[in-house]
Amino acid sequence: MIDISHIDRHFRVGDQQVKALDDVSLCIDEGEYVSIMGPSGSGKSTLLNLLGLLDQPTAGRYRLNGQDVTSLSDIEQAHVRNRDIGFVFQMFHLVPRLTAAENVELPLMLAGVQAEERQIRVQSALEALGMEDRSHHRPEQLSGGQRQRVAIARATITEPKVLLADEPTGNLDRQSGGDVIEILESLVDRGLTLLMVTHDPMMGNRASRQLKMLDGRMAQDNRAAPNDSA
Repeated sequence: MIDISHIDRHFRVGDQQVKALDDVSLCIDEGEYVSIMGPSGSGKSTLLNLLGLLDQPTAGRYRLNGQDVTSLSDIEQAHVRNRDIGFVFQMFHLVPRLTAAENVELPLMLAGVQAEERQIRVQSALEALGMEDRSHHRPEQLSGGQRQRVAIARATITEPKVLLADEPTGNLDRQSGGDVIEILESLVDRGLTLLMVTHDPMMGNRASRQLKMLDGRMAQDNRAAPNDSA
């Protein structure tokens, strides 16, 4: 499903070149649950941004569902991103002036879905996450865990094939973080492919596959034994 080959991402800072990613190759199958771990500056978030088509590699190839997406135009990449990829961020990134329901509805509006269908799908998504009684609340009226539930509903409302989560529990207490992880894992159980960047070894080790990065390179690629990720 995801196939990246010899990916580099270099930045120039002053007169120095920084290698955020250095010759990274990786294949991820449909339905995998993958955590990406490593120290700050190891390239975790850069890798996630490239996989989400939010950034471009300096060199290398990225194929998604058999399509070489590195050769697409910005408009074509945006179409693939909106259709196939969902995002969940540490800071939630909800629109403050919109209600929970309106935040979840936004991707459907951008996709041109008709109003009646939008309302049905949004209501169903919020109910599935136990947020139906908060649908008219704005983000500042919600707890951190509730905001992340809304963010998950928004990320999955278009039924993407891949969900990219960047420190999804980073701003949550342990209980709320555990609840969010269980929601994400339930999506994997339904066939979604989940890639999650985390600093938390306890969260990362729940994944069936753990990638560990160091200095922009893939240092380890571990697969959990059966029943090891529970």
